[in-house]
Amino acid sequence: MDLQICTELDDPLQMLPPPSGTFVDRDELIQHVGDFAVSQGYVVTIKQSKRDRVVILGCDRGGVYRNRQKHIDESSSEHSRRKKTGSRLTNCPFEAVGKKDDGLWVLTIKNGTHNHEPLKDISEHPSARRFSEREVLLIKEMTESGLKPRQILKRLRQSNPDLLSTPKHVYNVKAKLRQGNVAVRNFKSLSTQKSFVRNNYSAVTEPSWRQCNPQRVPNLIGGRFVDSQSFTSIDVLNPATQQVVSQVPLTTNEEFKAAVFSAKRAFPLWRNTPITTRQRIMFKFQELIRRDIDKLAMCITSEHGKALKDAYGDVLRGLEVVEHACGLATLQMGEFVSNVTNGVDSYSIREPLGVCAGICPFDFPAMIPLWMFPIAVTCGNTFILKPSEKDPGASVMLAELATEAGLPNGVLNIVHGTDDILNAISDDDDIKAISFVGPNAAGAYIYSRALATGKRIQ
Repeated sequence: MDLQICTELDDPLQMLPPPSGTFVDRDELIQHVGDFAVSQGYVVTIKQSKRDRVVILGCDRGGVYRNRQKHIDESSSEHSRRKKTGSRLTNCPFEAVGKKDDGLWVLTIKNGTHNHEPLKDISEHPSARRFSEREVLLIKEMTESGLKPRQILKRLRQSNPDLLSTPKHVYNVKAKLRQGNVAVRNFKSLSTQKSFVRNNYSAVTEPSWRQCNPQRVPNLIGGRFVDSQSFTSIDVLNPATQQVVSQVPLTTNEEFKAAVFSAKRAFPLWRNTPITTRQRIMFKFQELIRRDIDKLAMCITSEHGKALKDAYGDVLRGLEVVEHACGLATLQMGEFVSNVTNGVDSYSIREPLGVCAGICPFDFPAMIPLWMFPIAVTCGNTFILKPSEKDPGASVMLAELATEAGLPNGVLNIVHGTDDILNAISDDDDIKAISFVGPNAAGAYIYSRALATGKRIQ
């Protein structure tokens, strides 16, 4: 999906509305609008929301006031001087609407105009100085422990160095707590940076797909592990005990489209990321694989059934490819030959293709995924991985480690399924290349089908 960007080059002071587009979920849409608004010098707030259907975003003026004066009859002797009435906040007409349609969230701009000047410094906006709900709870706890506002603020800044609040703001929160207003509201303005405390607080909560028994294997879409909406799933059995280890929901067509869209949207920024930065992520990735190799090997043994020693070998053979990806900088160098004939120079450059896909077999749950996506993403591509539906656990664990290593959202995505997903990967015009490992008959089928849309296949 391409974002529809409207720019006015002759009016640099104009605050542009965010590009309309399609998003995986509500939070991603809100984050997109919030980030773009900050870049234009305004802050948005949630005006109205129906969690599963619609969200309306407006402009938060943040304390920009307009002074009003009473109309004074000059002929009247009762008023010897003008008097100002109280100032009031002016309402900004800006409004963006996000609606859920066919499984995706669609952003439209209802009114993209503003009636105020852009903020020169976004940190001056009151939302930048407000506390998160978690920070309010910490203030309550520290107040009960007898700490003073300056001491409380110092401790909050240890975990959130970007906090712009002052002791006065802490005192105001304490005053509300003393009055019994424990539920101090969390202002809904989309601030420029998330609280580090809030991130840690949400991280301790187990995702829903881990809480199921047996565990449901999630999709990875846009950097988030999300439970599929599909009602059809495949049981993953432990060959030794025949117990159900997990269930693999078959990714829906809407979820597959969302994964492709996420990869396509992440590609421009990722391809422009320096190769040295991409290599550093691979260095961290191979370090994390070594750290968790025992967990990976146990996962492979429980799902695939191969001996534990063989499972270690599976991971180590894939790890060699990750180590190779750590040195791709020189391999991405092109060639240049000057004056191959009179006045003619010859050169070649290596560029990433775009969205690539990998289809993996049952045999080597860790090695073959590691053949595919580390090289692809280090070269600047984004990737959609389709692991075997019989043993997908190792691929999901590797994706978690890649995310922990710093792989940006949308660069790696995971979908699950059988024939329908294979056909969708082969037919999608946004996927530029496919890597496949498996039987000859399946390979010939994918080759012929993908070739019809101009893909590169190996």
